[in-house]
Amino acid sequence: MGSQLDQLKKITTVVCDTGEINSIKQYTPTDATTNPSLIYQAASEPAYQHLIADAISYGSSATLGGGSFMSHVLDKLFVNFGVEILKIVPGRVSTEVDARLSFDIEGSLNKAHNLIKLYEAAGIDRKRVLIKLASTWEGVQVAKQLEKEGIHCNMTLMFCLAQAIACAEAGATLISPFVGRILDWYKKHDNVEGYPPEKDPGVLSVQVIYNYYKKFDYKTQVMGASFRNVDEILQLAGCDLLTIAPKYLEALSKSEASVVRRLDPAQAKQAPCKKLSLDEKAFRYLLNEDAMATEKLAEGIRHFAADTIKLEQAIQAKIAQKV
Repeated sequence: MGSQLDQLKKITTVVCDTGEINSIKQYTPTDATTNPSLIYQAASEPAYQHLIADAISYGSSATLGGGSFMSHVLDKLFVNFGVEILKIVPGRVSTEVDARLSFDIEGSLNKAHNLIKLYEAAGIDRKRVLIKLASTWEGVQVAKQLEKEGIHCNMTLMFCLAQAIACAEAGATLISPFVGRILDWYKKHDNVEGYPPEKDPGVLSVQVIYNYYKKFDYKTQVMGASFRNVDEILQLAGCDLLTIAPKYLEALSKSEASVVRRLDPAQAKQAPCKKLSLDEKAFRYLLNEDAMATEKLAEGIRHFAADTIKLEQAIQAKIAQKV
């Protein structure tokens, strides 16, 4: 039968949720995802200092052509990590647009175009890159344009069906519902220590989105993300993709308990849901009506922005040490 990880890989595309390249080598996922928080953690490791040095060198020369030095450095650093990851995984890597651009359509488009330009200059086909965007209304509009250009998008900070529908209507390649962060909110809100796995609010949210997509034949894929325990992962077995942190990949690789498929396209066709059509007003209203989604989206943007600033400060400190 094999390990739970091996069993899971037969029904779900497993993605490694880390910027730590050695972990990706160990668990042989199909794809890998990164975000500013993960890159910030990885950038402190001695093994990756050459990637930072290269990004700083690039920033110094690229700034001569205009633009912010630190913006150039960060773009190159994120792409450097992505290129290294793509030497290991056979599929795709997700690279995130600066969270501070979450409400800036033009700024996000420019950032995405620059990231793709850097990947292509490094010999990476754009088909192997997913541009990660926050699932704001503005982020949805950016994805709609990028997908028309053949630039594929991974919609992150996803917490509710309204966000999921808007992203699917925009033709986004992938969405990443944040299972664990939904659980965090409900545990605090309901003042409980946890829920049975099958009643986990984060799990239930992804099930609703998955069933909606399959029932109405959307091509956008669902990738469960941000897990707090292995049970959440197993409850979503059969999801299109699952992006899993190394510690949970390790736990799954060490267990040989049976993995039961929980999500299935055929069963989703029978789901009792009605199709919704969302314009900007409806999107904003439905998002506002969902306190959890509203709060976690805002919090997530702030958190990723803060870690990007920390990364900038770490880079400035390295530059100062050499002066």
